[in-house]
Amino acid sequence: MDRTAWEPLARLQGGLLARRQLNALGFSRHYVRRQVEARRWVERTPSVVSTTTGHPHRDQLFWLGPLHAGGQALVGGLSALERHGLRNWHRDNVTVLVDDELAFDAVAGLEFFRTRRSLEAFRDPSSELPLCRVEPAALVFAAYERSSRTAQGLLAAVVQQRLTDADRLLGELERLRPLRRARIFRTLLGDIAGGAGSLAEVDVARICRRFNLPSPLRQIRRRDADGRLRFTDAEWVLPDGTVMVLEIDGAFHMDVAHWEDDLARQRGLSGPGRIIVRCTARELRDRPHVVVRDLKALGLSQLCA
Repeated sequence: MDRTAWEPLARLQGGLLARRQLNALGFSRHYVRRQVEARRWVERTPSVVSTTTGHPHRDQLFWLGPLHAGGQALVGGLSALERHGLRNWHRDNVTVLVDDELAFDAVAGLEFFRTRRSLEAFRDPSSELPLCRVEPAALVFAAYERSSRTAQGLLAAVVQQRLTDADRLLGELERLRPLRRARIFRTLLGDIAGGAGSLAEVDVARICRRFNLPSPLRQIRRRDADGRLRFTDAEWVLPDGTVMVLEIDGAFHMDVAHWEDDLARQRGLSGPGRIIVRCTARELRDRPHVVVRDLKALGLSQLCA
């Protein structure tokens, strides 16, 4: 028997091997035990060993879940989206989607999410790692996330970061029926398909419907005073030709560096015939009537007659 036959598979799987894989390659449990006792390998779980020592790195954690659970288990949720390139939504624990009927031990660093849905239909065929596609990973996470606001923010983020688009998410939403919050998601994705690039911009669209305001132009390209290309969040053209611009600041804008950048951005976009109005995403969410009142006072009421 070739004593190195396990090496290609271990390289593919971040240095990890399931005991069932080793058995299929012809390696007995006694061989595996000798490697562990000699400290050449490390037992990560009762069913998975590592051919490298030391603390497991991130890539090994991604492989550890599916190898430990077996079956058609997949990396899912925010962990799958991290592998697909999602930024700013990191969670330490790796989420693993597993068949509802599977039985296995809990593992530190892993969170198992049980489902009766077809995991094979969720799988990304282009990935060597058992990995959930972007659309089901995002929608299933959003459906079971405790905060509806966080759920909607995640769906906006995967589109904004170009991991998918609203049409593909809407198509997946239909395939997942029934799904919790489907009606909310359908409205949200409709707004995103209409041009909203973030959850704050979706809030603007909702506020316009609620308070009977005209829909704004969104993500308009503007050159600032230095000639740099900027994209504005929302704009209305008033009857006299004046352009009212609404810029929405998220929480990160409170950082001093971002705050100064925003001030410079506002100066660069300001000019004759242009009114720049700023508000926070929290104001749009919690005090929309105040934002609407101020916009109307500055001239938007002319479009509401």
